[in-house]
Amino acid sequence: MERQLPADPASPARRGLPRLCFLSYRQIREFALPVVAEYVGRAEIEVVDGTFGDALAIARDRLERGLVDAFVSAGSNASILRAGLEAPVATIQLGGFDLMQALIKARRIAKRVGVVMYGQTIPELDEVKDLLNIEVSQYAYRTPDDARQRFESLRREGFDVIVGSSLVVELAQQAGLHGLLAYSLASVRKGFEDAMELARVARLEAGRYEQLNGVLHNLQEAVLAVDRDNRIIAVNPPMQLLLGHAPARLLGRSLEVMQPELSLRATLDQGLEERALVQRFAQRDWVVNRTPIREHGEIVGAALTLYDARAIQEADTSLRMQHGRRQSAARHRFASLVGHSPAFARAVQTAQRFARNDLTVLIAGESGVGKELFAQSIHNESTRAGRPFVAVNCAAFPEALLESELFGYEEGAFTGSRRGGKRGLFETAHTGTLFLDEIGDMPLHLQTRLLRVLQEREITRLGATAPIPVDVRVIAATHQPLQQMIAERRFRQDLYYRINTLRLVLPPLRERREDVALLAQVLVERCLQRQGHGVLDARRALAPLMPRLLAYGWPGNVRELENVGERIAVFLMQFERVEEIRWEELRHECPELFADENAAPVEVSGVPAKSQWRELLVANGGNRQQTARQLGVSRSTLWRWVREMEGATDEPPA
Repeated sequence: MERQLPADPASPARRGLPRLCFLSYRQIREFALPVVAEYVGRAEIEVVDGTFGDALAIARDRLERGLVDAFVSAGSNASILRAGLEAPVATIQLGGFDLMQALIKARRIAKRVGVVMYGQTIPELDEVKDLLNIEVSQYAYRTPDDARQRFESLRREGFDVIVGSSLVVELAQQAGLHGLLAYSLASVRKGFEDAMELARVARLEAGRYEQLNGVLHNLQEAVLAVDRDNRIIAVNPPMQLLLGHAPARLLGRSLEVMQPELSLRATLDQGLEERALVQRFAQRDWVVNRTPIREHGEIVGAALTLYDARAIQEADTSLRMQHGRRQSAARHRFASLVGHSPAFARAVQTAQRFARNDLTVLIAGESGVGKELFAQSIHNESTRAGRPFVAVNCAAFPEALLESELFGYEEGAFTGSRRGGKRGLFETAHTGTLFLDEIGDMPLHLQTRLLRVLQEREITRLGATAPIPVDVRVIAATHQPLQQMIAERRFRQDLYYRINTLRLVLPPLRERREDVALLAQVLVERCLQRQGHGVLDARRALAPLMPRLLAYGWPGNVRELENVGERIAVFLMQFERVEEIRWEELRHECPELFADENAAPVEVSGVPAKSQWRELLVANGGNRQQTARQLGVSRSTLWRWVREMEGATDEPPA
């Protein structure tokens, strides 16, 4: 049964009065009504009759609905509430003066008085009963059944007056005996004053926690905070969803009881911050942070944050994809291209002329000659610089996937299509440049669609009917003989003429040997720097190896030279000085450079390669054995090269 004192229903809330709930038996409730009336205007007090388990259920209901700041109770009810709630509970205490007054009243009725109190007996009664010249028999109880048994014992012994708690007084009245409540109005008043102070502190903390909850509410991660007693004081919606309870069921509860796996007890006790711990919870993996909360250097609570490992993995993938897109953007310019040979210089000059207009370009050349580097350089020197540069390798995608990548699709266009559809690369490259590498590997039916885009300057997504205008410059590249493919009906002739508006042919590395030395030096230096080993002078270190680098045919062109250069750089990292390098050991890591021991010297721009050997011989004081070792050749091979270049007639030394 619930009873509430009449009050202005609007004014307490508006004035922010403390909200108290007085949970009691009927006897003490009726006894305390005068005191309750004194607090009208100072507090909003709900008076509720409740016993044992009922009292706890009523109290939890009030907490879940956020209707109370503190509870007031006495005896067994107070003990039950304190044990079962994580909320402020003020207890109406039984004092010695209270019991003295109750016994004086009882003596006026009878000389034999029974006392039954919750908790434990009171030893001081033995002294009091002698002073009052009264016979007292006292018992203590823990449960209602205990109380009934103690009461029955006293009744059988002939006690007509019983002093005790509300439950005992009720039993006495039901049995037709005199029941006297062992409390005074002063004790009740003290209990309410204690409750007012508890409510005031609770409100201050609630205001602080409300601000904390407001901050946490907007976080996507699952977050909660506890006070110094490990009770939950703040929890955001993702954490509520994870724990499966509304805030009212969580706030004030012990985290250790609610979810022992997430306990912050160690954080509160030790004050240690734990970050990026991986924990399995609710059948999912989480990245967990546990952080102490300090005020003026003292630990007053702790915070727990759960990051969904799947979301982190997705974010990591997204970041890497974004980084990849930045990496595939146009980073290279003509000034960053390495080479000074006539063939390379002509290609650069031609590409620079092409950059000054907006026509379609076809870049032809063997694999590894740097077709995308030239495409990026053309883009960065054009009027479209700073706009999107999108590169796609037509040979790297299955036919069906390449079509959706290029042209995009509408939602539901095919099984597994993304919700809301997806933009294609033509749309992504709008106002910029689309680089179609290995266009010779594009399927025939896609060649037809590409031709239409180049003619009409509009695309149609898969599953759509309305065309989308696009402003894109196309640069295509191939290493295949497109004209031969046209004769074999593997490439559309009309598309060829459309993309071959401007043609740029890049020379293979074997036709620009003058650039090998410079490229090798630059590539080896870059690798050494990336590996944090910039001790060696790459030019001096490579000098003994240069004849082999110049003599090699480089079928993989600059890409192969870059690969070999990285192997050479890793080989060089074991040496601190150029003089320590043992080139003969390199043949195991770069066998292609040592395949032809009888290779004739290579002439570059009419200058014999003997100058490399001459420099090394001079540096070694004419010591051919040391020079041959550094070159990685036998002494007889070195002698033959020198003889062929200089017309020497003497025999090699033994």
